[in-house]
Parts: sequence; structure tokens; C-alpha cells
Amino acid sequence: MRKSIFSIRISEVLAVIGVYLALSFFYHVTLYYNRGGQNDPADTLWSLQDWYFTQGLQYTLMFVATAIVWFFIFRICRAWTLKYRLLLHFLGLPFFILFAKTIFYKACEVLGYWHLDGNSEIWDIYIPALFYLIQFSIFHAYEHYIINQRRLQYEIELKNAALKSELSAIKAQLNPHFLYNVFNTINASVPKEMEETREMIAELADLFRYQLKASREDLVTLKEELEFVTTYLKLEQKRFEDRLSINISVPDNLLSRKIPPMILQPLVENSVKHGISPLVKGGHIDIIVQEKDDKLVFEINDTGIGVEDKEAIFNLGVGLSNTQKRLQKMYQSTLQVTDNFPSGLKVQFEL
Repeated sequence: MRKSIFSIRISEVLAVIGVYLALSFFYHVTLYYNRGGQNDPADTLWSLQDWYFTQGLQYTLMFVATAIVWFFIFRICRAWTLKYRLLLHFLGLPFFILFAKTIFYKACEVLGYWHLDGNSEIWDIYIPALFYLIQFSIFHAYEHYIINQRRLQYEIELKNAALKSELSAIKAQLNPHFLYNVFNTINASVPKEMEETREMIAELADLFRYQLKASREDLVTLKEELEFVTTYLKLEQKRFEDRLSINISVPDNLLSRKIPPMILQPLVENSVKHGISPLVKGGHIDIIVQEKDDKLVFEINDTGIGVEDKEAIFNLGVGLSNTQKRLQKMYQSTLQVTDNFPSGLKVQFEL
């Protein structure tokens, strides 16, 4: 993992510092030769002390002012639209100039070093202003480049994921259709008095039918996803009997909303398999969907054994880790795993 400061790589920080050091030294050389015959014997080009307490100090202050303006525009106000962030430079530019010029002049006067005076002071306004405009133009362009590169990377990963899903769908086309016919044949051969068995076979066929649909479509309605989860839980209840109870709380007006298929089932399966199954007394699962700030908020609670290491839960199987990756790639969202009360886990995410 690359080391960073405020989400900036150390190499990028060092590059900016290197530019400041180089420019300050070139400015020092320019002023030295511009003085020409006025140099006294003690005024040497390679005096690090003279360099730092003149141009070096000035550019250090400019770097500090740059860091302050950058942090405000690129971190505190990063959620603002670009045009409003650009308008902030009308405040950042005078702050940058006054900060560097005022403190530098005061320091030179205290330390007994020379600085521009009179009409020449205009150069300590013009040069920093020009430098400010150039460097922040580069910063904005670089930010756009990074965002664009990340977007391209997301698109490539999503295309790869779509290709894998398409291949999975092709591979899955034969098996489900074959299984449907097998289930129908078995259903027809089961005696009528074994109605519960017939229902279980029909529900199992529905699971396979939905999985095939999920491999072909990017989005399904929340109603379809919940029907699939309900069918899955009904089959699990046959196995657990009275050891598993379920509650699904979803407003009717949200049932038509579109969501990725198979986004809830892995989370519910994790609650059943790793949370409730190890308990002799069984447990309870709540599935809650709400709308907050134009987002769908999903919550799956169980009263199972829980997990101390919340990160380890993603190593229990591919279902949770794949769900996490899908949320990150498609919605820049993530699974939030916390403790449920009085026991078990609470898993939340937003779309």
C-alpha cells in the first residue's frame, strides 16, 4: 500500500517540495547575477544561509500558503461543484500573496536580510500570483486526471464482471432448464398426500429460475429480490422448524425500486449459516428496507452467535466478499457490520 498524507502519495508531496526548492534556487541565482557589480565579498552564490533566509524562506512560506489553500479547496470543499471551487481562488490568491509577502518581509527585517523595496515590491506580488495560478491549474488538471483514471478503472472492472456474468449465464442455461424438467417430473411422481414435499420441490425450482434470471439481468425489482429471499428462507425453515423465525419490513412504495439481483440472499444466508445454525435454540432474522435522503437503506439483523473480528466475516465465503465488491464498484457503497442487540450481527448498506 502506498503511503500518503491526506490521501496524497508521499511521492507527490516530495515532487511539489522539489519544484519549490528548484524554483527558489533559480530565483536566488537570478537575483545574484542581477546584482552584478554590487556584490560584496561576503555575498557568494553558494551560501546556503543567504539562499535560505532570502528566496528559500520566501518559497517556504509560499509552500505553507499553498498547503493551506489546497487543503481548504481540495479537501474541505471537495464535494462542491468545480465552478464554486474555482471561485474560491478569488480568496485563495490574495491570501497566498499576503501570507508569503508579509511574513517574509517581517522576517527579513528582523533577521537583517534584504528584500525588495519601493516600486520593486510589485515583483513579490506578480511572481507569486503567476506561480499560484500556474500551480493550482496543474493541481486541478491532475485531480481531473486521477478521477478520470479511477472512473476508467471502475468501467474496466465492471465490464470484466459483466463478461464473467454473461459467461456464467451461458454455462447456466442448460443446467436450470434440465433441472426444471427434472423437478416437474419428480413433482408429478410425488403422491398427492405428500403436498409439503411437492411445495418444497416447486420452491426449489423457483430458486433456480430466479438465479438464471439474475445471471441475465443487471437490475430487478426489490419485490422480486424479496420473493426470492422469502422462498429461500421458507426452505431453510423446513430444516430449522421452529428454531428460525423471520420478519421482513419493507414499505409497499419501495417494492418497485430497481436493485442488483442476488444482493440480499448472500447476507441472509450468512446470518442463517454462520449466525443462527450453530445455536441449539436457533434465532431470529430481521430484513428491513427504508428510504433515507433518496437512498435505499438495507438492514439485515440476526440474533446468532455474532463475530468478534468484523473483518474476518468476509473470509467466511465468497458470497459476502463478492457482495462487498459489487457494492463498491457499482455504488461506491460498502457493507457496515456491527453488533446486534442482544446478540448477533447487524449488516447495513445503501444504494
